[in-house]
Amino acid sequence: MADFVYVLCAMTSGACALLLLRAYRRSRVRLLFWSLLGFLGLTLNDVFTWVDLRILPPSINLSIVRIVPAVIGMAVLCYGLIWETA
Repeated sequence: MADFVYVLCAMTSGACALLLLRAYRRSRVRLLFWSLLGFLGLTLNDVFTWVDLRILPPSINLSIVRIVPAVIGMAVLCYGLIWETA
């Protein structure tokens, strides 16, 4: 059941990223671009979490590797929210 939840989270954030990409390509609104990058970071975080917790043995810990894309994605999204709406 946990595998289903991890994969569903990755698919949901990936679908959001694809929808944001489609909207950005149509309208060229830069806030959509920054949101797209934020959701790509979250998608990578979800994929790395699934790989770390379900695929790799417990002796291997990827906690830093899986957190970095989420932090970068949220930093990029905050940057876009602050500088593109001003």
